[in-house]
Amino acid sequence: MTINRYSFAKDLVRKAGAILLEGYENTGEILKKGEIDLVTEYDLRSERQVVAEIQRVFPEDSIITEEGGEYQRGSGYWVLDPLDGTVNFAHGVPVFCVSLAYLENGRPILGVILDPLRDELFHAQLDQGAWLGDRRLKVSKATSLNLSLLVTGFAYDIRTRSDNNLDHFANLALRTQGVRRLGSAALDLAYVAAGRFDGYWEMMSYTWDLTAGALMVNEAGGAVSRADGNPFEYRKATSVVATNGNIHNELLDALADGILPSQDQG
Repeated sequence: MTINRYSFAKDLVRKAGAILLEGYENTGEILKKGEIDLVTEYDLRSERQVVAEIQRVFPEDSIITEEGGEYQRGSGYWVLDPLDGTVNFAHGVPVFCVSLAYLENGRPILGVILDPLRDELFHAQLDQGAWLGDRRLKVSKATSLNLSLLVTGFAYDIRTRSDNNLDHFANLALRTQGVRRLGSAALDLAYVAAGRFDGYWEMMSYTWDLTAGALMVNEAGGAVSRADGNPFEYRKATSVVATNGNIHNELLDALADGILPSQDQG
């Protein structure tokens, strides 16, 4: 019997989500990968569950994960963040998710993101649209940064890197309806696809944070690129800008200049 990867992925993130629900507000041991980069036993348990299931059902596929690295097999590969929003999770903040995508020839074919606390399953297939459950997603209609609500994030090495995004955060906070920082890049992207945010940017993130959500934004009618405007590269640590499309160039210009041009649109 042929197993559909899309249905399989949706079932799999629900299994991983159940593990996270078990550990929420009961995290046990918390380890440090860096000064402010945490990992819990539930990151690891979620990852082991997903990796084991993929290897059992699709043993020819490769897998890239945040915690375990790469499991190289075939040219088609899965990208997994078993718990995006670990710092939130470790502190009992209810903003975190599981993110899983599948790519062929470096191109995302499907992506799923589950917020287990809200039971919100965002999902997308290439050329088939993006969805929240049974509702098709569409990006927002905002036409200028002045009318936009944005979301961003900060790299774990914020204390030492020069392009730590604090300058852009300050400038854009003064030139938009607001800038939020939720602490989960995958959910940030899913919310752009759903029209909850008009745009998202980050100066450094990774394929397991971004791949599923970037596909969703594209499939919901939005635009995704690097912060310099060049095409997004899924296998590299990279900057990212994802918007409803209407404000994309304006946000890119703002990031390039370090400040926003005056807003006369009203």
